[in-house]
Amino acid sequence: MKQTDVYRHIAAQRPHMSKSQKKIAEYILENPNAVPFYTVSKLAKMTGVSEATIVRFATFLGYSGYPEMQQYMLDSVEKQLTTAERLEMSKSVYNEEEKGIYEIFQDDIANIRTTMETLDVTALQRAADTLLSRDKIYIVASRSAVSLGFFLHYYLDMMLGNCEMVQAADSVYERLESLNQNDVVVGLSFARYTRKTIDIVSFAKDRGAATIAITDNLLSPLVPFSDITLLSSSQMPTFLDSFVGPLSLINALIAYVGKQKGQELHRRLNKLEDIWERFDVFYHKEEDRNTAEK
Repeated sequence: MKQTDVYRHIAAQRPHMSKSQKKIAEYILENPNAVPFYTVSKLAKMTGVSEATIVRFATFLGYSGYPEMQQYMLDSVEKQLTTAERLEMSKSVYNEEEKGIYEIFQDDIANIRTTMETLDVTALQRAADTLLSRDKIYIVASRSAVSLGFFLHYYLDMMLGNCEMVQAADSVYERLESLNQNDVVVGLSFARYTRKTIDIVSFAKDRGAATIAITDNLLSPLVPFSDITLLSSSQMPTFLDSFVGPLSLINALIAYVGKQKGQELHRRLNKLEDIWERFDVFYHKEEDRNTAEK
């Protein structure tokens, strides 16, 4: 089934649907630009059915589950819906001021749950092993995904000492001159995907370097250039992406890498503690007492 046929497919199957399925179909067809950004729980709430009914609706249409159906819907709108249009869309979804605030928390929780339930543990373990076995790690991200990239870089470099953060800026290309098959490039990008991140991961693939993609679905343009793909739900029906799912995924990856390093990491952290103490990096309660005494 082609992704461009998803809405046509829903319409064609409508005569064979149950009453609750028709209700879901009608809502999706009436809101084709908004629904792709809904979590299961959000679509269930908006249509007045259970989450299980939403999942059964997706499998009825021939998809493996809601995430796959959502991927096809996303691909049909991600190039059309601007950031301003997503902001406008959120007004109809979070239409009650105080209640809407709590609904954003619920959508974040749903993204973490979806990420956890669909996690490919084997892929995460392979990604960790790859990070541990390469000479140098390049992390590539742009725009809002830079926040995730810096977080991943901070902890990987603390543990391994061979990590470089590469923002997709015009001056970046010269820094990739020495990239080779002994290195690994981690690309982070979510809809709407940034072209330079994709181009750099593609370049790394051509150079023979290992490539890891952290992205939102298998239709992501990063996937064709990645040796290992780690997926995380990041959907939220407003102008921003929900990054709690990707951040939890990154936390799991970092923790697994740390566990594999074992005593070697323990020794490295002890040395870093000595350096942090030498340069008085962290706040101490004694500072408050000394200030009060003066």
